[in-house]
Amino acid sequence: MKVGLTALAGMLLLAGCATTRPVRMVGDPATVAAQETRETALSGRDHWTLTARMYVGNGKDGGSGDLTWVQDGDRYDFTVAFPGRQVRLSGDAGGALLEGADKSGPLHGPDAESLMDKALGFRVPLADLKAWVMAVRAAGKTADVHFGADGLPSELVQDGWTIVYPEWDPAAQPRLPMKVYATRAPYTVKLARMGWEFR
Repeated sequence: MKVGLTALAGMLLLAGCATTRPVRMVGDPATVAAQETRETALSGRDHWTLTARMYVGNGKDGGSGDLTWVQDGDRYDFTVAFPGRQVRLSGDAGGALLEGADKSGPLHGPDAESLMDKALGFRVPLADLKAWVMAVRAAGKTADVHFGADGLPSELVQDGWTIVYPEWDPAAQPRLPMKVYATRAPYTVKLARMGWEFR
């Protein structure tokens, strides 16, 4: 698998925020209530830019790049910059466009999930990713959330993925991750030096 496609897949495997659903959260009542309040506060925020340093591996290949993810309601624009080139996925409810991943030119699809399935042979849960990158549970699926000593999510397990949150931005309100590590064999995705800008 090409490193560019691998990295873009990983970026998506991490790609509105979810509404609260009755799922199991492992913590005391106050910690669980604080997470539910945090999720409610983030549920309507769908206009933002996320920048990060990203590493993605699939058990055989891997690579690092600089990620810029712009979310404007239903419209999304993911760009991963590598030395000398970049891969970009953009789209909205009307379709998706993948550029820079194939020498034959841009690829079009009805949505990001089916386009990435065609390009990579793997279907990415885009709606879930928008939730997980903020340490929010994706809607409609069973999830387990574990908390650290700081009362913030340390691990979220959902839809076969384990997402770990080792570092948080102490200045953000509500609190937001600065590092996100996600695994689902054979895939590994790591985001670091995360920066958020909301509009």
